[in-house]
Amino acid sequence: MPQAYTHKANPAEVLLTGWCRTAPDTFTVRARWPRSHDFYAIRHGLHDPLLLSETVRQTLPLLSHAAYQVPLGHQLLWERFQWDLEPGALRSEGRPVDVELRITCTDVRYRRQSAAAVVLTAEAWREGCRLGGARTHFTIQNRAVYARLRGAYADIGLANARALPVPSPAPASVVARERAEDVVLSPAGGDNRWQLRADTSHPILFDHPVDHVPGMLLLEAARQAAHATAASRPTVVTGMETTFIRYAELDAPCWIDARPLSGGAAGPRRVLVTARQNDEEIFTCVVTLSDVRDGAQDGRTQAL
Repeated sequence: MPQAYTHKANPAEVLLTGWCRTAPDTFTVRARWPRSHDFYAIRHGLHDPLLLSETVRQTLPLLSHAAYQVPLGHQLLWERFQWDLEPGALRSEGRPVDVELRITCTDVRYRRQSAAAVVLTAEAWREGCRLGGARTHFTIQNRAVYARLRGAYADIGLANARALPVPSPAPASVVARERAEDVVLSPAGGDNRWQLRADTSHPILFDHPVDHVPGMLLLEAARQAAHATAASRPTVVTGMETTFIRYAELDAPCWIDARPLSGGAAGPRRVLVTARQNDEEIFTCVVTLSDVRDGAQDGRTQAL
């Protein structure tokens, strides 16, 4: 499988290992999660749940290029993304994890011979047990259309030259991180409010130069903001419902706010995380948090 099909510059960050078509618009994609990872680290005996998001994210360009004739160089635009997982299936056993995605693509729209929009639904399985599910809607633009859409921001070099200085990080322990360099939130002088830290030198979140804040960085910001609302309680993210409204730019402050929606001492909790830039809402995400004991101590999963 060509590395370029995953849109990753570092081959060590490619999670996908193979794919096949099982019907005109259904596919099986195989992935391997590493035994350990510098950024998507094991915590509380559980693999990082955002590995599922990154696996799906890599699947989008793979199928676009390999199955739907989208030329390399076209841009994929994430519009909606939701996922959930079984926390018990995240348990770490000290070895790599083989994951299988069973995928159905619907509402496929074409421009000439290649896909222009797709709704992708995936069921993720780990060794015969359900790991989780995901559904995403994304569109695809050729270089000319993307350049018109982005205007002055289409120049990657200029966009990065205009990037704001990276503000100081929030305490890593508050956002469930081990290292300050992996914190993507900066204190903004209010409860549950932060400035986004878009460090373009980060080797994982900025695997290659881009003209805007990557979608995976916004998901990480939502995860960290939701963890911060849980105070000292150890939690794991078990779901997200995300809408990407407009691009987050590198040259203006982006403000992240979190507001608990439901849940308490027992059961999952839901937190609404929003991002605003230039006085406009650009991103929303409802994050579901579960207590770590629900995943680390419950090894039950749904067998195939």
